Amino acid sequence: MLTKTRFLMCVATACGLAITVHAQEKQYPSRPIRFIAPFAAGGGSDFTARLFAQKLTERLGQSVIVDNRPGAGGLIGTEIALTAAPDGYTLLVIAGSYAVNAVTHKPPFDPVAAIAPIIQFTNEPSIFVVHPSVPAKTLPELLDLAKKQPYKLAFGSSGVGGMAHLSVEHFFAIPKVKLTHVPYKGTGPALTDLIAGNVQFMSAGAILVMSHIKSGRLRSLAVTSLTRIPAAPDIPTVSESGVPGYEKSVWHGLVAPKGFPRNIVNRINAEINDALKSKDVEERFYPGGILPAGGTPEQFLALIKSDIALWRGVVAQLGIQLH
Repeated sequence: MLTKTRFLMCVATACGLAITVHAQEKQYPSRPIRFIAPFAAGGGSDFTARLFAQKLTERLGQSVIVDNRPGAGGLIGTEIALTAAPDGYTLLVIAGSYAVNAVTHKPPFDPVAAIAPIIQFTNEPSIFVVHPSVPAKTLPELLDLAKKQPYKLAFGSSGVGGMAHLSVEHFFAIPKVKLTHVPYKGTGPALTDLIAGNVQFMSAGAILVMSHIKSGRLRSLAVTSLTRIPAAPDIPTVSESGVPGYEKSVWHGLVAPKGFPRNIVNRINAEINDALKSKDVEERFYPGGILPAGGTPEQFLALIKSDIALWRGVVAQLGIQLH
């Protein structure tokens, strides 16, 4: 039987816990926050991580530091982040490749159960680009060239079994042409080698290649969205270029280790949703045809689950076995 004394003690304990949680909410963050970006500097994940690290720094009044941990198609940095203490100070920037890795690399963690989803940052098209030394001026011309010279053209990606790898393999399986795959430890190094002419083709986020297209260092062939992007209306879509209905978008978002406090998830979600509406973010996104996403943690989790199912089907279709 609950005595009056025990009842008052329970009330006091509950009040103490409530005060402690409230104090934690008020003082968070009390030290720098780490954004782990599991790819090399210079790629889309790095660009996105640094942009929103800056936005959260401004809004939270505490430094948000980007920690690049490339390797194994993003798995090294991902595992570091997801095994960190869920104390509010280690976050993970993920891209669509997270869903691909869940299928191809069989990570030592459950890609859904191991995370606390926070928010989707972006939804962005990629552009098929070639080095100017490639004689093809259009996507149909590239396909003809690849059919005549199987494996002569090489394409770069952010790593074996990653989204950039599988999306290109999936695309070229449609017209049944063959290119040689050259994997790198991130999009940035692959892009550098493409500009140098060491590989001839790549599918990369529009934000990363637009300036190189304008300067003539790269030649654009097609954009992977269903409609042309306002920032480059002269670039045709893949669908317009002979593969009707083709669409592949790259997204980026933020997650945390399982057990991450829900009140902190909600706060970061609200701050980033607000940042996505700001004019300077729009100005950073527009040149690359990037669309701001936002939304709830639940919406982001639903996207991750649906993409895992999508790529499971692609891997089965291509018969790819990595491990």
